[in-house]
Amino acid sequence: MSSLDGSIVLISLPAIFTGIKLDPLAPANIVYLLWMIMGYRLVQSVLVVAVGKFGDMFGRVRIYNLGFLVFTVASVLLSFDPFHGEPAALWLIGWRLLQAFGGSMLTANSQAILTDAFPRERRGFALGINQVAGLAGMFIGLTAGGLLAAWDWRSVFWVNVPVGIVGTLWAYFMLRDNGVRHPSRMDWWGNLTFAVGLSAVLVAITFGLQPYGGQTMGWTNPWVDAGLVGGVLLLAAFVWVELRVDDPMFELRLFKIRAFAFGNATRFGGSLAQGGLQFMLVIWLQGIWLPLHGYSYESTPLWAGILMLPLTCGFLIAGPISGALSDRLGARLFATAGMVVFGLSFVGLIFLPVDFPYWLFAALLALNGIGMGMYSAPNSAAIMSAVPARYRGVASGMRATFQNSGTSLSIGVFFSLMITGLASTLPHTLTQGLTAHGVPHTVAAQIGELPPVSSLFAAMLGVNPIEYLLESYHALAGLPQAAQRVLTGHTFFPNLISGPFHDGLVVVFSVSAAIALLSAAASALRGTGVVDSEQTRPASAAPAPLEKENA
Repeated sequence: MSSLDGSIVLISLPAIFTGIKLDPLAPANIVYLLWMIMGYRLVQSVLVVAVGKFGDMFGRVRIYNLGFLVFTVASVLLSFDPFHGEPAALWLIGWRLLQAFGGSMLTANSQAILTDAFPRERRGFALGINQVAGLAGMFIGLTAGGLLAAWDWRSVFWVNVPVGIVGTLWAYFMLRDNGVRHPSRMDWWGNLTFAVGLSAVLVAITFGLQPYGGQTMGWTNPWVDAGLVGGVLLLAAFVWVELRVDDPMFELRLFKIRAFAFGNATRFGGSLAQGGLQFMLVIWLQGIWLPLHGYSYESTPLWAGILMLPLTCGFLIAGPISGALSDRLGARLFATAGMVVFGLSFVGLIFLPVDFPYWLFAALLALNGIGMGMYSAPNSAAIMSAVPARYRGVASGMRATFQNSGTSLSIGVFFSLMITGLASTLPHTLTQGLTAHGVPHTVAAQIGELPPVSSLFAAMLGVNPIEYLLESYHALAGLPQAAQRVLTGHTFFPNLISGPFHDGLVVVFSVSAAIALLSAAASALRGTGVVDSEQTRPASAAPAPLEKENA
């Protein structure tokens, strides 16, 4: 439920913007679009370690149950947006931040609860099912969003409500906390420096994606630069604080455990490679492939979700199987092989033409899902089995932080690479294409000089930007009917953007493939042993030392 909501909104944005009567292509509204995508992930990245620590202190089931309640209440409030326009967008962004807070409580403590409940020889299977539920929610959200948004945009939030109500009641009556409590003092300085530092970096990245001062992106904005530098300095101060306090929020000593350190490194790399993939696929399908194949712009979100089903199916098949087998054969083999398969799927996508045969596209998506499914459950089991029982909550939160931060950074990095690629070729291509169909050169040049972020968002939102821009410049009505039909048809804009977009895709997928293969190498170096985390102590006992893992 938590991860589904991170992706279901991505594919439902066209219906949401239409439903709240907000113009998605107006430059002033780009900020709302970005925050609907990035705000949810930002909150989860920042808070997940803190709420994992709360689970260690006050009880993992207690925090988990509260997360169900908070998430459900926020989902109800999201579906009853009473406004239109900018106030409606602010309503949705605000309650999604609260929803992300509830989701953080679920994400941070679910793996710790399962690790407490299952013996080591069954832990891979249990955590495999949990990983399937979590990451499959991310993939299923793409399909569910397309289906539900075609009915009513509010339904993308309604879908959480019955699950949340049943889950809240079931968890309160049935779940029992059998983990080790670790009462400790609150690490206020650690929480403050981490939350403000990571927030500053992620907020700066979000605003860096917006045009600024005539530039295609906002990386020259002094506030963006100040946020990045200030955030990095605060995170450095956070590390300094954590190395000196008695009860740190972020247990840096856990990185002395080889399986924990390398497992989190590969988790961050996998999220960095994968996080922007959904974003690129949505733009590719909705803005180019589907219109070229005769689908109306209004129907592209629905069909994009359906066409990405092989990604979900590959993950759902591979996840539980690899989790169960890794209990017997070890995590390193499956996690490393899965990351190699994951990386090879990006190599295949590099050589795929923009107007691809669907069977080949589906095969590569399925391969991508299989690779991530093979990797995720064994890697999580290795991470959680490697730490002493008393640190499972904070370890689960740290693992989720690397995953969420990698996803957020991935969207920012890949989007920047794509915009940079488009900015070098799209203005000339767009101006030349418009003048060739009778648009006055002055108007065509003005449209061509607009920030490419507008065209990219138009592609993602299933909107024909050419018709919108020509009408806004009062240039469409003066053109011959034949030219109007071409310019506002299904193929002009996709054909226009396909060349520059493909150049950006090659860069993006090449970077993803390289990151995935580096992560596979790190996974192979993780070692095979684990600490004896089954041995626990009473809460009043002195902390057990963190054993270093033997390779």
